[in-house]
Amino acid sequence: MALIAPSILSADFARIGDAVRLAEAAGADLIHVDVMDGHFVPNLTLGPQLVAAVRRETRLPIDVHLMVEEPRRFVPLFHEAGADWISIHVEATAHLHKDLTMIRGLGRKAGAALNPATPIETLKEVLPELDFVLIMSVDPGWGGQAFIPSCRDKIRRLRDWIRAEGFRIPIEVDGGIKLDNAEDIIAAGMEIVVAGSAVYEAPDPAAAVKALKAIARKTS
Repeated sequence: MALIAPSILSADFARIGDAVRLAEAAGADLIHVDVMDGHFVPNLTLGPQLVAAVRRETRLPIDVHLMVEEPRRFVPLFHEAGADWISIHVEATAHLHKDLTMIRGLGRKAGAALNPATPIETLKEVLPELDFVLIMSVDPGWGGQAFIPSCRDKIRRLRDWIRAEGFRIPIEVDGGIKLDNAEDIIAAGMEIVVAGSAVYEAPDPAAAVKALKAIARKTS
């Protein structure tokens, strides 16, 4: 069954603790944290101090998505802050294999993230080093964007390719996931559902998490 990972980028930053506890109580599987450096993407967001604060509020795994240049400089900081899963962008590092093995060497799950226009074939040489793949289904840097339709086929092709290569690597999808498209995207191969505005901008965020869980159960 697909895992649900609410993204606190869309939560009220003045009440992050409440947002995290609400997600856990509603049945979320992970807490997703988007980190932006103002260089790799235009926006500037959350740092290791916030991850450390989230760690104090939840027993759930913390899934840190590094949208930063030179990610290897940041990995130890977020490891120390309490991140359990760390993904880095293929486009942001010249030494993807080395960086992924560093994350694994710290005892964390290592993921590679792909922008919408980045081919899945860029992962060919590092498949054995991956614990998950993160497909961006919007252009990274801003919350609340609409899902890019062509990414549905990309997810499907990645799922089929991973299986053909003999690996079992879950596919995480981030961007534009809503209650009205989650079922279709899970059917295409999404196994980790990152949902920001769909959860935290909903009238009842807890109900939104529960609805996503129900969709995941139905589609599994």
